[in-house]
Amino acid sequence: MRRAILTPALAATAALTLTACGSSTAVPASGPATLSVVASTDVYGAIAQAIGGDAVTVTSIINSPDADPHEYETRPTDAVAVNEAKVVIYNGAGYDDFVTKLLGASSTKPATIDVSALSGLETAGTPFNEHVWYSLPTVTKLADRLAADLTAADPARASTFSANAAAFDQKVGALTAKLAAIRAKYAGQKVAITEPVPLYLVQDAGLVDVTPPKFSEAVEAGTDPPAAVLAATLATFQGADKVKVLLPNAQTETPLTKQVEQAATAGGVPIVPVTETLPTGVTDYVAWMTHQIDGLGSALGGV
Repeated sequence: MRRAILTPALAATAALTLTACGSSTAVPASGPATLSVVASTDVYGAIAQAIGGDAVTVTSIINSPDADPHEYETRPTDAVAVNEAKVVIYNGAGYDDFVTKLLGASSTKPATIDVSALSGLETAGTPFNEHVWYSLPTVTKLADRLAADLTAADPARASTFSANAAAFDQKVGALTAKLAAIRAKYAGQKVAITEPVPLYLVQDAGLVDVTPPKFSEAVEAGTDPPAAVLAATLATFQGADKVKVLLPNAQTETPLTKQVEQAATAGGVPIVPVTETLPTGVTDYVAWMTHQIDGLGSALGGV
């Protein structure tokens, strides 16, 4: 669940000067005979643009921080985009079911990439953390799969897609190195979240989320947790054993999340906002993720 806001930290993220490697709605590419790619969200659209470059035109169906993939209602233009696509990328695992419905109604059969299935992560768990774009190994798999699918659609540009994927993978490798540096210095340190959005990143950094699961589940569902669960969550920001960082979803702000952030501030716990989709004005996956990982490292004390 998300309600779009623009906190000062999120505004700073959006104001970053970024190299445009992603899309918001449809990004026209120069030159003839570009390949049409449809992505369920602008996160996947940004990755597709990075791999396809000028050879693709990317349409991201969810392209606003205001939109919630769980509640999105498709439009006729979405059906047209899917019908014309050579490749369709979606998260899967129930996150963006509107895409499977569009595919089912399409008269064409584009190559499809279910990123949750591609990830190799255990999707049968209860509950499964569907935010797989925060898993850097998964993002690398997606880049390589995109290069293969785009090559199948346009063999003449195989070397371009392969080179773009290699360059992208190298940048993601640098992000992985940043997480490894955090792990080397801060493994086992405790953090708190408001939703499970950044948990794959947290785990890869060797950090431990101590948020009561029923709290983050309630925030995601838009409900209030039991009083005892809220009290236990607020207690994580107090005392000698308090968490080192709070990572709230900056695209969801409710009285409940405000209360948690206020408790963190009162307890002297740094706050590092994360986002579920690209903030307004941000179009580059690597730059977006770099900003968040660097913020985490700085909040912990530097690496």
